[in-house]
Amino acid sequence: MGLYKSLFKQTAIYGLATVLPRMLSFLLVRLYTDVLDTAAYGEVSVIFSWIVFFNVLLAYGMETSFFRFYSNQDDKKAVIGTSMISVFWSSIVFLVVFMLFRNTIAKLAGIDVEFITYTIWILVLDALVIIPFSKLRAYQRPVIYAIIKIGNVLVNLGLNLFFLLVLPKMAAANPDSFLASIYIENFQIGYIFIANIIASLLTLVVLLPNYFHIQWHFDTQLWKKMLRYGFPILIAGLAFAINEHFDKILLKFLNVSKSEIGAYAACYKIGLFMVLFRTAYTLGIEPFFFSYAKNENAPKAYADVAKYFVIFGSIISLSVIVFADIIKVLLIPNSDYWEAMKVVPLIVLANFFLGIYTNLSVWYKLTDRTKMGAYISIVGAILTLVLNFLLIKHLSYLGSAIATIVAYGSMMFISYVLGNKYYPIPYDMKKISGYLGLSILFSFVYFYGFRENYFVGIGLLLVFIYFVYRNEKSVLLSIIKKK
Repeated sequence: MGLYKSLFKQTAIYGLATVLPRMLSFLLVRLYTDVLDTAAYGEVSVIFSWIVFFNVLLAYGMETSFFRFYSNQDDKKAVIGTSMISVFWSSIVFLVVFMLFRNTIAKLAGIDVEFITYTIWILVLDALVIIPFSKLRAYQRPVIYAIIKIGNVLVNLGLNLFFLLVLPKMAAANPDSFLASIYIENFQIGYIFIANIIASLLTLVVLLPNYFHIQWHFDTQLWKKMLRYGFPILIAGLAFAINEHFDKILLKFLNVSKSEIGAYAACYKIGLFMVLFRTAYTLGIEPFFFSYAKNENAPKAYADVAKYFVIFGSIISLSVIVFADIIKVLLIPNSDYWEAMKVVPLIVLANFFLGIYTNLSVWYKLTDRTKMGAYISIVGAILTLVLNFLLIKHLSYLGSAIATIVAYGSMMFISYVLGNKYYPIPYDMKKISGYLGLSILFSFVYFYGFRENYFVGIGLLLVFIYFVYRNEKSVLLSIIKKK
């Protein structure tokens, strides 16, 4: 069990670096929905969706490629230097080109040119820390990684609170002060992006020594290999960005009101409690997949890890759905946003499916068939786009939520089928499908049949936990005895 304890320890630390910032980010949701009306929040959500899309583009698969070649390459310094130089220069080129054409981009996107400028700087600053953060993970320094990640969010949160709450009051109280001179009325959206820029800049400053401590020697042959390996990851990443964030952009494109987009985006955040678990797990599991690949017991280990992910994920997803209406009061107290609560179960379960897909993706990463992963993601993206275009006109944002869960569910199923062919892993499908199916059934029965009846909701949750305990009793007892 030492293997799983080590994995759990790293996942817990990376989880802290992910969960705590996300929890602090939820405070921003509370802040934004208090300060902004649904239409303004809808506009912010659309811009952030574009940021996610271009974040993937500027990384172009180099992060995953870095881990692959760092674990296999004898000259690890060459991997670090080549990947860092590559991302550095591609970011600079992006900065120059997009700043030159920012007016045209603003017209095409229907977004104020000032916000486009802020967005470009955020994208470049975030891109420049991709490899330094990857280096920390490769060196197994999760604590430093966590401190920097959490620091970034704390700075961002603090600046948002200052700009949106403190500065207006101080400017009003002291109209002749310096703070009053820098305060701009009705500039809330601009302040949100300025806070992001400052936080990203400070993160880069902290990680900047990485650029001075590398060999500025660019290995062209290695770079080409990394690009070939990373290109399918880029395509997969773009497809994921389409699946997870492009719906807000499409809603705007298909003339859904900004108010509806804002309500949908806010309630979508409740579903992201499942993302906390999924993201923390992914950060811890990806290095493990590669480092343990040569072990003869690797397939069995991967199967066990997948089962435990489904167990914990099922409990978390069911818990979030049962207590969603309590979470909404804490996270989004402005009732103007509550009209979109009906999408919460779909978003929670969709992200659970995506987490399971992450487990199943081990087969194409370890067999260097990353193109297959890209193809699967493209299928998901196509489903997302087609279903959004078909359903939004009839169901508005509910159509987007349905498209998301169908896309991720399809990707999960396709990956399982292909994985059995190319890299068979002995998954305990009887238990996995049982846990997954029962949690989905309980979720829909409660939310759409007995919503806010906590006697029923908590009862179903306890029944599910007992079901898990009964099936995993021997494993749990063996772990307790070893402790």
